[in-house]
Amino acid sequence: MKSILSSLFIIFISLSVNAQSFKNEFGFKTENDAYLATLNDRYYTNGLFIYFRSALNPEKFSDKIEKKIYEISLGQKMYTPYWGSVPNKEDQDRPFAGYLYAGGAYSIFYKKETVLKLSAEIGMIGPSSLARNAQKFLHQTVGFYAPAGWDYQIKNDCALNLAGNYSKLLYRSTDNIIDFSGQGYANLGTTFSGLGTSILFRAGKLNQLFNSAYHNAVIGESKTKNLNKSEFFFYLKPQLNVVAYDATIQGSLFNHNSPVTFGVKPIVFEQQFGLNYSSKRFTADFNVIFKTKEVESAAKAQNYGGLSLYYRFEKI
Repeated sequence: MKSILSSLFIIFISLSVNAQSFKNEFGFKTENDAYLATLNDRYYTNGLFIYFRSALNPEKFSDKIEKKIYEISLGQKMYTPYWGSVPNKEDQDRPFAGYLYAGGAYSIFYKKETVLKLSAEIGMIGPSSLARNAQKFLHQTVGFYAPAGWDYQIKNDCALNLAGNYSKLLYRSTDNIIDFSGQGYANLGTTFSGLGTSILFRAGKLNQLFNSAYHNAVIGESKTKNLNKSEFFFYLKPQLNVVAYDATIQGSLFNHNSPVTFGVKPIVFEQQFGLNYSSKRFTADFNVIFKTKEVESAAKAQNYGGLSLYYRFEKI
């Protein structure tokens, strides 16, 4: 009898542990300058993104790899001058522009807490991005002013963009409440090209990079036990960006038909502050980003906020 009870107990514990892991994740991210309650409505004024992620079976991974996760996404970004209603093109300090895309990404998480993410996006800039319609609908829905000036937006063009991101843990305190990571990225495409580097500082209740919600790595089976069952941490990320090309400012690489274009600032510094909470099922993240000038015009620096919510499902 004791043997049977012991076996049942072991099975129960095993099922309980397995029940804590999920294979898939679905959610969205929204970015808007209105989240900071600054009464600004300018430059990168709105972004909306939908994500689905799934973890791969780890049975055939090498001993160096902890997880592999693939991702598909849909997104739209919207840009305006210093205000969403600037009907005269001579007064615009940044072009009206939209970017609509579908994307895919593949992330590899290594045991030594390095992360490599490769991604690709295909879509459209210009009127086909539906940014004008989206802003008009949004403003009508919430009772804002009527947008004006989209007649002079960046013209239609196809978009193909590739990106690579690399992160590496540099330090973690012995009590596991503080860590630093070095990060770098490179973009190459018809819409965005450039590179950058940053330092990520996290403080609070943390997990390893391959189990952390910051890297969207809560899903999947990990060969290494989590430091914590959940996460709740503050993060800070100063980042230096080198901008080679931005079609939402400079217009298409392949035509010069856009009525309003400007040059880009080659060096842009940004500072990100955020707060992240995650359980096995849910992640909620809020961040604030401050950026220096991006446009060679009378345009000023900008800031905006972002909110992400994710839900995980299908037990492993």
